[in-house]
Amino acid sequence: QNHSNKLPLMIKRTMDVVGSAFALAVLSPFLLIIAVAVKLSSKGPVLFRQQRVGQFGKPFEFLKFRSMYASNDPEIHKKYVQSFIAGSKDGGNANGQKPVFKLTNDPRITSVGRFLRRTSLDELPQFWNVLKGEMSLVGPRPPVAYEIDAYYVWHRRRVLEAKPGITGLWQVQWRSKTTFDEMVRLDLQYSRRWSPLLDVKILLQTPGAVFSGDGAY
Repeated sequence: QNHSNKLPLMIKRTMDVVGSAFALAVLSPFLLIIAVAVKLSSKGPVLFRQQRVGQFGKPFEFLKFRSMYASNDPEIHKKYVQSFIAGSKDGGNANGQKPVFKLTNDPRITSVGRFLRRTSLDELPQFWNVLKGEMSLVGPRPPVAYEIDAYYVWHRRRVLEAKPGITGLWQVQWRSKTTFDEMVRLDLQYSRRWSPLLDVKILLQTPGAVFSGDGAY
């Protein structure tokens, strides 16, 4: 089975290297503009660096454009995510709308950061994570360690069966608006069905999901 997966995995890695290098080269002027906007919006570094858990539990430094004020309390997010995973969060939505995996009206986010998050532009530095081989263009989102502490046993399969990615199956179907269990099921479904063609399909669907803004916070 490992031998049969060797060629598809080589194709996936080639797609990752070519795609991320191309994106970084083409978007470099745009990345500079965003960096200046982040720097002018509030005190602090341009990039937000955070330890995330990669495939097989291997930690790595995850990159994003900073969208929050430099001094903030991570306990807000920690408590929210842990209760969301436990199934007790409604994400601040009313009228029976789907819950969201991200905090809405988060007081820690800057005005520039709110725009970057709604358009997913804060995620662009992750092309560097992909180029380094820590992430893939397509795969499950890499969790923070305290998220895994709240996982049920079957949830942990999402960090074992595929390399984390910038976009994935649940992002193009629901973005943030779904239950955590359903997100994990879609990640595991991706792992079972994975092929280079499926990656291409998800990548082609991603711009539409981003531009719709549905479920982005």
